[in-house]
Parts: sequence; C-alpha cells; structure tokens
Amino acid sequence: MIKRHPLKGANRLKLGVFSTNADGGLAITTVPERWRATWDDNMNAAQIADRAGLEFMLPIARWKGFGGQTHAREWSFETFTWAAALAAVTERIALFMTVHVPVMHPLYAAKALATVDHISKGRAGLNIVCGWNPSEFAMFGVKLGEKGYDQAGEWLEILEKAYGSSDPFDFDGEYYQLKQVVSRPSSVQVPRPVTMNAAFGGPGRDFAARHCEYIFTTFSELDGAEKHVADVRERAAKANREVGLYTVCHVVCRETQAEADAYYERYALTEADHAAVETHMAGKKEFSSSHDTDAYDRYRQRFAGGAGSYPLVGTPEKIAEEMIRISEIGYAGIALSFVNYTYELPFFCDRVLPLLRQAGMRS
Repeated sequence: MIKRHPLKGANRLKLGVFSTNADGGLAITTVPERWRATWDDNMNAAQIADRAGLEFMLPIARWKGFGGQTHAREWSFETFTWAAALAAVTERIALFMTVHVPVMHPLYAAKALATVDHISKGRAGLNIVCGWNPSEFAMFGVKLGEKGYDQAGEWLEILEKAYGSSDPFDFDGEYYQLKQVVSRPSSVQVPRPVTMNAAFGGPGRDFAARHCEYIFTTFSELDGAEKHVADVRERAAKANREVGLYTVCHVVCRETQAEADAYYERYALTEADHAAVETHMAGKKEFSSSHDTDAYDRYRQRFAGGAGSYPLVGTPEKIAEEMIRISEIGYAGIALSFVNYTYELPFFCDRVLPLLRQAGMRS
C-alpha cells in the first residue's frame, strides 16, 4: 500500500505522460515512427515512466477520430480498463482515467474507479471532462449540453456519496434520479481518489475550483502563462480551496537545437496529416474553450505537433530551463507527449531529469 498518492509527493515539479492510449499520442502526423498505441507500446511506456520516477500516466478519452490519412486517434483504449491493466504492471506511478460525464453513469464509474484504486493500492486518479466533440456524442445518442458542469457536479456528488454512505440512499437531482444506491468496495483513497479537470473556460475552471484537486490548462506563450495561474488561484480562493495547476507540453528533445528543430518541422509541418489537423482544429475552435483564441490562427504546427499544447523543442538544457520557468510561474506539473514515447522518453528521462534535480525541482 502506498503511503500517499504520487501527485501529493514532495517533488516541486510533477511530471507525467499524456495520451499513450491513443494512436499518434497528441501528434497528428504521418511519419512512419508515429505512435501506434498497441498494448505492448502502452505497457512499455508506462514501465519506463514508472522506473524513472515520473508521477502519472494520463489518457485521453476518444471515441471517434479526426479522419485524414491516419484516421487520427480513432484507435484508442478505453481508459478504465487501460488503467486497471497498467496498475498491475507498475509499482509507483499514478494511473488516471478520463471520463466523459454525459456518456458514463456515475455508479458505473464509482465501481470501475474503486477497482483500479484497489489494483493499484491507492494510485488511481480521475480526470473529469464534459466533452467537446458533438460527432462523438452522437454515436451514443447524446447531445452536448450547455450545463455540462452542472451535471458533472451531480455526477461527482453521487460518486462521493456512494463511497461514503454506509446505507443505501436515494438521489433526486436535475440529471439523476436514483433509488437505493450502493457501491462496494469504496476506494482505497479516502474520501475518494484524486480528481482533475482539464478546463480553459470559466465554467470548467469554476467546477474544478469547487470539486477537484488539480486542473489542467494550456497557454500559448510563457510570457502570458501567469494570467492562467492568477485566474485559477482566484477561483479556488473564492471556493476556500487550493487547486494544483498543471499544463500540457509536447516534447522534441535532441542533442542539438538544429536536430530538434528539423524533426519538429518534419513531423508537424512537412509530414503532418493535414486533413486530420484541419478537422481537429475546426472542432476545437467551434465547440471547445481549450486554448487562447488566437492559438488556432498562429500555431497550426502546434496542433499537428501536440494538440495545440506548448512545445518543448530543443536540447536537454533548453527544455529543462523552460520547464523550470513553467514551475516558477506557478504550475505544479506538466503532462508530456512525444511522437514515439518508447523511443524518446528514455532519452528525456536520462538527460532532462538530472538537470531538474540539480535545480531543486525534483528529488
């Protein structure tokens, strides 16, 4: 049994691996070495991260891809079963599950989440999202709602009550009307596993400020990243809570800057899956509030490179410097993606992590 959840550990800057469960990871590219997301790929990446002491594995929840030459992200593993299997072959790293609230019943989620928490001995985590892609939700016969985070509040209340109640209970809400609810076992973590929310817009951030321990958000440039820190801290203070702020970056780490720049141009511009990039960007721009408004016009390469996240491209020294700056701005952690995790993650861990340790970011 672990003593505390990995995200509650002592390292000043927490690090994790993002989106290994989906083909391509976050990269929308046609290069032959692109991430295929087979089960062996996922297991190997998780074990590399676990041995290196990274804090978490975070999956995306995708049900339908973005088309193009590669059918980008159409292949993806469901996140509860993915996390359960990885929990059995890792020792220290946290395993998150990402759930679309409108398409999963809270009692099913409570049972599945508790199962993973027991398998992992207290390393489970839940990423609560309300979704942004209407074509995915149409596959379930569900429409995107304007009050998704109101529903998420009820959803999480039911889950928490199911873990904490010793007797069956009824629930009569706006979105759920339930009779004689019971869910055993409850989670190893008390009162429930840690939760996060990936939110950029106001409603999502308010939900995270009231209900979650962590919030993921994006920024376009480091010089403007502090405004998101101030905004989240203000919302959390109004709820009399503290919320850890995390971000997402895609990584190209090479011996020289020239090598890194050349590879970034190759996979995210020259050999990007341009049709899939267009579909992804158009959907995000219309239905999601996940990025600064000008990011869609200014940073096309970043959407092919890593779903519009901030790029860490360069030598180990440059990347460590930028990560230290991200921490100093106020971010507690970073979720990282690579074109091919098993090829690139070992070099990153061998060369960047020692620099972060020297800087006092990690022990």
